[in-house]
Amino acid sequence: MDNRNYVPRLYGFLAELGRRQDRDWFKANRAEYDDLRALWLADLDRLIAAIRQWWPVVRPATGREAAYRIYRDTRFSRDKSPFKNYFSASFGPYGRGTGSAHMPGLYLHMGPGSVDGQVEGGLYGGVWCPESAVLKKLRKAIVDNIEEFEEIISAPELNALYPGWYGDRLKTIPKGYDRDHPQAPLLRLKEYGRFRPCGLEYFSDPSWPERAADEYRPLRPLLDFLAYSLEEEL
Repeated sequence: MDNRNYVPRLYGFLAELGRRQDRDWFKANRAEYDDLRALWLADLDRLIAAIRQWWPVVRPATGREAAYRIYRDTRFSRDKSPFKNYFSASFGPYGRGTGSAHMPGLYLHMGPGSVDGQVEGGLYGGVWCPESAVLKKLRKAIVDNIEEFEEIISAPELNALYPGWYGDRLKTIPKGYDRDHPQAPLLRLKEYGRFRPCGLEYFSDPSWPERAADEYRPLRPLLDFLAYSLEEEL
């Protein structure tokens, strides 16, 4: 078996796990899961090493530290399905500590998708679902530094790989801003991030970690802007 192209096996396993949501089935197939997870974590190590070539401060240092668990947190969810049907990981200059939850970073999602509209997978960079105070600070920074921000988000390389903003938008302009504000489309965003969809074909290429690292690179100026905006004292 060619472990360099394990990804079709991985997607097949995740699709079956997503359909079954069966703890006994998972236990019976734990050896297959552990094998696929080990191969994927090795690729994450390669991905992080390649990102560090152009972003040395990225943490965590290993795929095992960057990867999320396969088990869903069902405590506050109506959906009590025990397993995710995807593998995911995040990394950035702030690591994975509690205090970094709303700080900018990179996110990787690999999985077959589902009938409820879940994305098949891809590359993400930005601030994910920030709390109200964080979002307010980012909006102010964007308005105060709009020329710099527009130069960053109009970069051809960024828009070629990550067209448009990802996530939900407010129906109206946020409180405190005029409804005819020139930056209204930016102010209505509920998170600041870009997403590049990547599916089975993309990740089946054994060189995907190096390719993904290179395609994350155009996000760096946006992430830097978001980071120093949040670090700056009001």
